[in-house]
Amino acid sequence: MTDSRRDLLQVLAQISELDPHVRLGQLLTNLATMARGPKPESVWDGEDEELLAAGERLLERLRERQTAVAR
Repeated sequence: MTDSRRDLLQVLAQISELDPHVRLGQLLTNLATMARGPKPESVWDGEDEELLAAGERLLERLRERQTAVAR
């Protein structure tokens, strides 16, 4: 397993903890769209590194939202 894939799986787990109602298929599709745009081939063509970067951005947004709600 590559480091990128390992990191991506960890980010997916963290996102799932913060937003448990999103199904895995939805999450992967959302990350592919964030990484490559709203095209059907985004899911197929997305590289692990691209999905990881998108996942890290989404994770940051979820953490910011959680912080804002806690205030």
